[in-house]
Amino acid sequence: MSGPAIEPGRGAMALHWRILIGLLVGAGLGIAANLTLGPDNAAVAWTCTNLAQPLGQVFLRLIFMVVLPLVFSALTLGVVEIGDVSKLRRMGLTTLALTVLLSSGSVAIGLTLVNTLRPGDHLSEATRAELRTRFIAGESTTRAVAQSHQAKPLRDVLIDLLPKNPLQEMVGALDGSSPGGGMLAVMVFALLFGIAITMVPERTGPLVAVLEGLYDVSMAVIGMAMAVAPFGVAGLLFSLTATLGLEILSTLAGYVGTVLLALALHSLIVYSGALLAIARVNPLRFLIDSSDALVTAFATSSSNASLPTSLRVAEENLGIRRDISRFVLTVGSTANQNGTALYEGVTVLFLAQVFGVSLSLSQQITVVLMSVLAGIGTAGVPGGSLPLVAIVLVSVGVPAEGIGIILGVDRLLDMCRTTVNVGGDLVIAACVQRRETPRFDR
Repeated sequence: MSGPAIEPGRGAMALHWRILIGLLVGAGLGIAANLTLGPDNAAVAWTCTNLAQPLGQVFLRLIFMVVLPLVFSALTLGVVEIGDVSKLRRMGLTTLALTVLLSSGSVAIGLTLVNTLRPGDHLSEATRAELRTRFIAGESTTRAVAQSHQAKPLRDVLIDLLPKNPLQEMVGALDGSSPGGGMLAVMVFALLFGIAITMVPERTGPLVAVLEGLYDVSMAVIGMAMAVAPFGVAGLLFSLTATLGLEILSTLAGYVGTVLLALALHSLIVYSGALLAIARVNPLRFLIDSSDALVTAFATSSSNASLPTSLRVAEENLGIRRDISRFVLTVGSTANQNGTALYEGVTVLFLAQVFGVSLSLSQQITVVLMSVLAGIGTAGVPGGSLPLVAIVLVSVGVPAEGIGIILGVDRLLDMCRTTVNVGGDLVIAACVQRRETPRFDR
């Protein structure tokens, strides 16, 4: 499964540079307006309300409008692709088990760090109140905070994973009005739907084709959103910095540092541990041999775009069998996104801290589950995780529009988490190789 990625034409500036320029221009003009005219100036307020914020909202709404079709089609197709489990038996089960294990470990590390460092707690109450007003109406804010104090018991959370009416859950998933498990229930339904398709493959070809078309169309809309992203980011950052000044930038720096530290710890501890304990290879040598694929992943921010290089590295540099590398890496480019799962977990808790929404233990467990599932359904293209972050936010009562706060720094984090994703695919391939070929040694 691979969605169409919109590439710049020949001679055009790359998208990430345009987004970076949008970030710098928006933040620079906003800080200048804040320092020279003040946040309460009429001209600044008019510009924020009538120009900057609408630009940001166009970008956000383009993403939100395809969240549900993208999530449902991506997760279902991801399971259909992993449907080779029934044919490859041990190889498929090992791949699936390691995917869940590494993703769960990544989210656990991320949530532990963000709960310990609490980068979103360093805002003043006045700034936090301004953010609530800016990103979500007062009534909705009250409801979101109230939801954080009315968490369901864990038994009810688990029961609600199986929706009585999936369509009703879909309708209420993005505004928090679903009667049961909300988006998490929709994701579980998509997983079960995908499993059911693999049980009758000879009769579901047309259905799979429809889902692939739905996925590609959703990704095309995401491509449209990314085309206007430089302007949306500029508008959002201008609006934030013109009103809040440098305080919001220092908070963002803490968030970026937390994500990067979590990604580094996951790579050093979890990946190295898996390589030593399961694959029985030297982590340092493995890193050196994998460097071509990792550099490609960092440069492209796309697991899908990195796949050809990853296949070559796995077979030529790491000595992994072709049948194993093709199966594990192809499935992993979509289904094994533990760097993205970590990023999503940290982002949700960070934004909850920013908006003053206290999450209970059961809600944090929900974040873990949804981040792992979202990692399976995240598109392997730049910006593909943003819709999934939005749905996890809604599930725990944090305004989805809050992702506008982190959009300006998302490109750097996208490059880093994609590198971790691709590294994880190669680690799993090495572990499967050891299980399938005990004499494998690097």
